[in-house]
Amino acid sequence: MKLTRKQGESNSAFLYRFSKKIQQSGVLREAKKRKHRKRSISKRQKRISAIYRAGKIKETERAKKMGTL
Repeated sequence: MKLTRKQGESNSAFLYRFSKKIQQSGVLREAKKRKHRKRSISKRQKRISAIYRAGKIKETERAKKMGTL
């Protein structure tokens, strides 16, 4: 998108027109979405966390059977 200042247009009027065009185009909304986007977890990291969870579940089951939990 390219905007140029019209002849005789003040800076504030041009800035207002520019910001209105940006909001209408959705560029700003998309940029804000991408700013707070979480990174995807790698396959390796998912596998490690799954193994950790499974180990914790086994520990709690064993503790329940022994009566320590």
